Amino acid sequence: MMKFQTPSLKESAVCVAALLLWLAVTAAFIGFRPEHPAMAVLIAALFFVNGATRRLIVALIPFCIFGISYDWMNICPNYMVNPIDVAGLYETEKSLFGITTATGTVVTPNEFFALHNCTLMDFLGGVFYLCWVPVPIIFGLYLYFKGREEAYIHFSLVFLLVNLIGFTFYYIHPAAPPWYVALHGLEPVLNTPGDTAGLGRFDEMTGLGIFNALYARNSNVFAALPSLHSAYTLVALIYALRYKASTAWRIVLAVVTVGIWFTAIYTSHHYIIDVLGGIACAFVGFALFEYALMRIPAFSRFIARYVAFITPKK
Repeated sequence: MMKFQTPSLKESAVCVAALLLWLAVTAAFIGFRPEHPAMAVLIAALFFVNGATRRLIVALIPFCIFGISYDWMNICPNYMVNPIDVAGLYETEKSLFGITTATGTVVTPNEFFALHNCTLMDFLGGVFYLCWVPVPIIFGLYLYFKGREEAYIHFSLVFLLVNLIGFTFYYIHPAAPPWYVALHGLEPVLNTPGDTAGLGRFDEMTGLGIFNALYARNSNVFAALPSLHSAYTLVALIYALRYKASTAWRIVLAVVTVGIWFTAIYTSHHYIIDVLGGIACAFVGFALFEYALMRIPAFSRFIARYVAFITPKK
């Protein structure tokens, strides 16, 4: 029988205050979507039901903060902070990785694949790109439910840190993706809606419309560099290797990671430069957390308390 274990008054107050703050800021600056109150109710339910569900939702806080911070970038689009790089990134990509065609024209790898694609890669690319967030979260839950709470906390917090590093760079250096150049040229056009680019071929093939739904509400059109798509499963792979996850997990993460890197370029969502930036972001976040933050006594004590809180008492 499920035991109902009431959280302490302090824990309850913190949970309620955090949810109210999130909903208030979202309502004031973005506006409610149906998922906002639904998620608030789910989080509250998991927190208050019993000790096991409370430990789970507390463990998921890094992923919750990731989702909220991504959503809150709608409050102030990055192109309102700094100039948008369109031509510079495009010309740099062409100079470093340009492909010379039979006619002697130099094109970017994205432009080359826009002309040379195939049904198999369209399908596999769509599958790979659908893995960019779900697979890292599933890997994190695998660590958590296997009783590897310390590994989970390190992984989930580095996942969050990598996102925050990437989001910060988006505001420092807003950058247009390759599909933007193909559709709009080399001049910035503000309030440009998102586009499925090459992933539209997956939608057409399957009839699912998944990517059209995802990119229709994309508020981060000028957030191509670094490619966080290229970082997420790489972070999971780093921790799968670091904490000796099963061979199956290591193989799956390695294949999906490389598949996402290729798909990002193949579908014109990112330049090679963007992908390399995402890879660098993953390693910087990992190194910063493990070899800088974890050497700060107060921070390492916080992590120890966090791990202890989400670990079932024996």
